[in-house]
Amino acid sequence: MTMDVTFPASLPLVMRHEAFAERRRQLDDQLDDENRRWWHAALEQLASQPSANTLVLLSSQCKRRFGNAEVSASPGWNRTQLARALLLEQLLEQQAGGDQLALLRQLFLWGDDQEKSVLLRVLDDLDTEGRSLELALQAGRTNNREVFAALALDNPFPARHYHDRAFHQLLLKTLGMGLDSGRIEGLAQRHSVDLNQLALEHMEEQLAAFRSVSDRLPHAIAFELLSQAQRQRLRHLCQQRRLPPHWLQHLPPDA
Repeated sequence: MTMDVTFPASLPLVMRHEAFAERRRQLDDQLDDENRRWWHAALEQLASQPSANTLVLLSSQCKRRFGNAEVSASPGWNRTQLARALLLEQLLEQQAGGDQLALLRQLFLWGDDQEKSVLLRVLDDLDTEGRSLELALQAGRTNNREVFAALALDNPFPARHYHDRAFHQLLLKTLGMGLDSGRIEGLAQRHSVDLNQLALEHMEEQLAAFRSVSDRLPHAIAFELLSQAQRQRLRHLCQQRRLPPHWLQHLPPDA
């Protein structure tokens, strides 16, 4: 897990190129001859005019060209998203001698919600060392559900680089937005007494407001680390039918 580390601005990002090579193959398999010609011309244009302005222009054209057709080989991705991810990688690679981190921040700032989401989804592949941690933390403050989900769900970046407090806040916001916290990568490895307390406080707040408690909340709790009083409280809530009965399955027999 990355702690507070200062990186020189000139240090290049360490990217996971093999992941983008696979995305290139998946996208190419989806294109007909006309769209493939356009796509190769777009990559050549970015290579000859490597700038954020060029990328923004091509990104908007990708949506008109490729639409939202799903990519069967990459569940959860469509052709436009794959193309935008590949444009990001190419531009950052071309700027290896410059301040890639500043460019990444600029692209995030300029992007619409869909473009921001793509950037966050591939952030771990663009930056394997976590130099963009501050960008991720800033992005996590959004109230846009799509953008936040791109950061929080099925994304290894927070698991690898967030300190515990930031990770806990990510979890609570995921629950607060009604997203599936079971899709937060590395959640089980962050189990602790402190996280138990936060999860139970969230549960009590939901109950006090007469809201339903997320079925995924047990994924955030290390039941073996609960105090006897906490276990008794959960059993009592289940008996009152204020919590679903399946919570009892997580409690030790002596609870």
